[in-house]
Amino acid sequence: MLAPAVKRNLFRIVPFGLIWMIFGLLYTLVERAILGDLTYYPSTGNPYNFSSNLVLTPLLSLVIGMLAGATEVLYFSKRFKEKGLVWKIAFKTLIYVFIMFFFLCVTSIISNSIELQKGLFSEEVLSNLWIFILSPAFWILELYVGFIMIIALFFAEVSDNLGQQVLANFLTGKYHAPQEEQRIFMFLDMKSSTTIAEKLGHVQYFKMLKAYYEDLSASIIQYEGQIYQYVGDEVVITWNLKSPENSVHCFFQMKEILKEQAASYQSRYQVVPSFKAGLHVGKVTTGELGVIKKDIAFSGDVLNTAARIQSLCNQYHVDLLISGDLLQRLKLPAGYEIQDLGS
Repeated sequence: MLAPAVKRNLFRIVPFGLIWMIFGLLYTLVERAILGDLTYYPSTGNPYNFSSNLVLTPLLSLVIGMLAGATEVLYFSKRFKEKGLVWKIAFKTLIYVFIMFFFLCVTSIISNSIELQKGLFSEEVLSNLWIFILSPAFWILELYVGFIMIIALFFAEVSDNLGQQVLANFLTGKYHAPQEEQRIFMFLDMKSSTTIAEKLGHVQYFKMLKAYYEDLSASIIQYEGQIYQYVGDEVVITWNLKSPENSVHCFFQMKEILKEQAASYQSRYQVVPSFKAGLHVGKVTTGELGVIKKDIAFSGDVLNTAARIQSLCNQYHVDLLISGDLLQRLKLPAGYEIQDLGS
C-alpha cells in the first residue's frame, strides 16, 4: 500500500499527464485534418507520418505532463505558495514554455533522425531542426503548450483550494443526489485563541493561524482525513469508517508536530498554540448545496453532538473527548489510556 502522502501526490500529478495526453491527441487529430494525406509538413518540409504521430504524440504528451506535474507538485507549488493565483500561473507557465522549447528541439532531432535514418547531429537533421524553429508552426506549438499548462495549473489550483476529494466528488457527481452515510467527525479548536489574537494583533494572528493549519495538515494527510470546514480558529475534519482509529492517531500526531514546532512558534509569535478536540461518529446526509457558491455539505445530529463534545473539553480539563459510539468502533493498540467520564 502506498503511504497517504505519496498517494495524494500521485493524485495531484496524474491530472497533468491526462490533460497533456488529451491535448496531445487533439493536436494530432487537428494536424491530420489540416495536412490530409501529405507525407511532409508544408511549412518546413520535415517528414510527416500520421500513424506514428497518433501513437507517439499522445504518449510523449503523457510523459511530458507527468514530468511537469511531478515538477509542479514536488517543487514549484512549494516555492510559489505565497504568490497570487494569476502571478503563479503566468510565471510558472513561462518557465514551462521555456523548458518545452528545449524539449521540442530534442524531440525534433530524435524524430527527424528516425524518419531520415540519419545520425542525431547529422547536417540534414540539424538543418530540419533550424527550419522547424524558424517556422510559424513551432511558435504556434509553443503557444499551444502554454495554453495546456495554463489549463493544467488552473486545474491543480482549483483542486488544492477545493480539496482533491471534494473536486473528485463534484466531477463524478457522487453527491448530486443526497446520500446517507456513516462518518466520523472531529471538531478541533485552538485553546485561548481570543487571548492570543489580542496579544498578537489581527494580522500577526492570521499569519500564525496559517502556519498552524499548515502544520496540522501533514497529520490529516497521513491519516487520510478530509477537511470539511475552517471556521476561524476551528477546523472540522471527517473520516469514513474504513479505519476509525485514524481519527485518534491523527489527534496525537498533530499534538506531536506542534510540540516539535514549539521553538519556531515561540521565536516567530512569542506563543505556542495548542488545541482541544471532540470526536463522534454517526449518520449524516451528504449532498451538494448552494447556487451562487456550491459546496458538498454534511447534515445530521452527529455534527451538533461532536461540536458539543468538543465544548466540554474545558469543563473536564482534557484535550480530547470521544463519544461512546465511536469508542465501540475503535480497536486501539496498547498504550492508549481511556477514562470513562460517564453520560
